[in-house]
Amino acid sequence: MTPRFRIGDPVTVRRAYPAGHIRAPHYIRGKGGVVADMVGAYPNPEELAKGNWNAPLAPLYRVRFAQASAWPDYVGPAHDTVDIEIYEHWLEPSAGSAHG
Repeated sequence: MTPRFRIGDPVTVRRAYPAGHIRAPHYIRGKGGVVADMVGAYPNPEELAKGNWNAPLAPLYRVRFAQASAWPDYVGPAHDTVDIEIYEHWLEPSAGSAHG
């Protein structure tokens, strides 16, 4: 398993709303952030919820978002961020990404 993204890569969370057990928060879908860390590779909980015990491991990233991007009505300092762990299949390369 080779991760698709590297630390520092700009990414966007897919804007998708499939039924079932989903691991990407609704409020962050369609938003752009930067890969802050590669957490590891784990069984995809979305597949496990469907009973697919043999699915390949999925890379899990910690993605950093500006809080003002995550919540448009955020009134705190512009430099405030929130980190969210997101599986690779939810991420797409953003403009300027050298990888993906």
